[in-house]
Amino acid sequence: MFRRRSAIPGFGLTLGITLTLLSVVVLIPLSAVALKAAGIGWDGFVAAGFSERAMRAYRLSFGAAFAAAAINGVFGMITAWALVRYQFPGKTVLNALVDLPFALPTAVAGIALVTLYQPGNLLGVWLDALHIKAAFNFTGVTIALTFIGLPFVVRTLEPIMRDLAADVEEAAASLGASRWQTVMRVVLPSLGPAWLTGFALAFARGVGEYGSVIFIAGNLPFKTEIAPLLIVIQLEQYEYGAAASIAVVMLLVSFAMLFVINAIQAYARRLAA
Repeated sequence: MFRRRSAIPGFGLTLGITLTLLSVVVLIPLSAVALKAAGIGWDGFVAAGFSERAMRAYRLSFGAAFAAAAINGVFGMITAWALVRYQFPGKTVLNALVDLPFALPTAVAGIALVTLYQPGNLLGVWLDALHIKAAFNFTGVTIALTFIGLPFVVRTLEPIMRDLAADVEEAAASLGASRWQTVMRVVLPSLGPAWLTGFALAFARGVGEYGSVIFIAGNLPFKTEIAPLLIVIQLEQYEYGAAASIAVVMLLVSFAMLFVINAIQAYARRLAA
């Protein structure tokens, strides 16, 4: 009796390499962080990971990341739609600018944002006149995370939009559907799973972002201090167990939120099937 050959050549070898690389790059480092946090005991873990300062930092990091991902979910979809469906002057330049956050060092992005939004500078002057403070607060952090998260939504939606034939919209219009009905009942259901994927990627990037945020956040403890910065502060004070505890809490919350997003995504795919 012959064993059925796999259609994928070298499946055993490629699977072994994949699992080895995943273990070295992801599983072993995460296990090391968990073991370091466990080394200070349960009481030490709770004291470091759930202190008032840490809770304020979590609230800012996760709240701003969620807000930025939601903003990118709206404007990223509009941007992707414009790039896929329309021809206009400067389209190539705009398409390249979308990828700029991928290539730009995050520290450079942070300095640029401060230069723009700090009170008394460029856009800051106009915002001051409107009594809007867009730096050194929650708004500034959200702006920075929106900047670095936009490409994830745009590039995730673009292939799906290209596969969504225009004749589907024309068929809906020929059946009497208005433009709003076509968007809500034809376009958006098809984009739902990809949109959730882009949202999750932008959110995950925002939660762990450091370089572009610290310049515009202000870094005031209990007010504008993000969780990654608090981890760095603990490391500089040689409080490795406390830093690992904060990292573990962030990891668990991120996993929980991504699990919920993936469950919603799977449900949306079943509805669309």
